[in-house]
Amino acid sequence: MKVTYLGHASFKVESDGKTVYVDPWLNGPTSPIKVNDVKKADVVLVTHDHADHGYQEAIEICKKTGAYFIAINELAIQARDEGVEKVHTLNIGGSVNVGGVDVTLVQAFHSCETGAPTGFIVKFPSDSFYHPGDTGLFATMELFGELYDIDAFFAPIGSYYTMSIKQAALATKLIKPKIVIPMHYNTFPAIEADPEKFRDAVSETAPETKVEILVPGLSKDLEF
Repeated sequence: MKVTYLGHASFKVESDGKTVYVDPWLNGPTSPIKVNDVKKADVVLVTHDHADHGYQEAIEICKKTGAYFIAINELAIQARDEGVEKVHTLNIGGSVNVGGVDVTLVQAFHSCETGAPTGFIVKFPSDSFYHPGDTGLFATMELFGELYDIDAFFAPIGSYYTMSIKQAALATKLIKPKIVIPMHYNTFPAIEADPEKFRDAVSETAPETKVEILVPGLSKDLEF
C-alpha cells in the first residue's frame, strides 16, 4: 500500500492497481496538489460535507477521471444531482465492492449539514485502511478492529473538532492497526498538535503499532 498524505484529512491510497482518494481538500492551505494534478482515480470517498473535507473537489475529480463517488446516501444523491455519473449511496454499516475494492461505511461522532458524519474502512485484496473522518473516540472502534483486521489507521489528533492525542492513542489501542498515521492537526491554530507527542502516547498505549508521521506531499510505501 502506498499512502500519500495531502494535508489535513486528505489522502491518496494506492494498492493492487487501484487509486482511492479520501476527503480530497485539494484547495486547502496544506495540499501539495490541485484537482488539475489528479491523473487517475478509481474511488473517491467523502466522510462528510464540511468544506475542509473536499466535497467540491471530490465532485471535480470524479467528473474528470470517471471515478466512483461514495458517501452516505443523502450526500451521494446530492453528488449525483450535481452531475457525477458513478455514485454509490451507502448507509452506515453497508458495504460495496468497486472493482475488487471493498468499501464499508461506518459511523463517526461529529456534525454535518447533509446526511450524517461517517468514516470508511477500505479493504484491497492485499491490505486495508480505516479513515474515521472527523470524530470523537467511541468504544465500537474495538469491534472494527476485530471485524476488519485493519492494517493502517488514519487518526485525527488535533482535538477541538476531533479526538485529542490522548483519545487517538486509545483509539489506536482499541483498533490494533499495524500502522497509524496522524492527521487533522496544525491546519489551523485551533487544532495545533505535536505528532511526536502522539508517537510517544502510542508507544505507551499500543506499543505493537508503528507510528508513521507524514508531511503533506510525502508518499510512503507501507509494509504490513
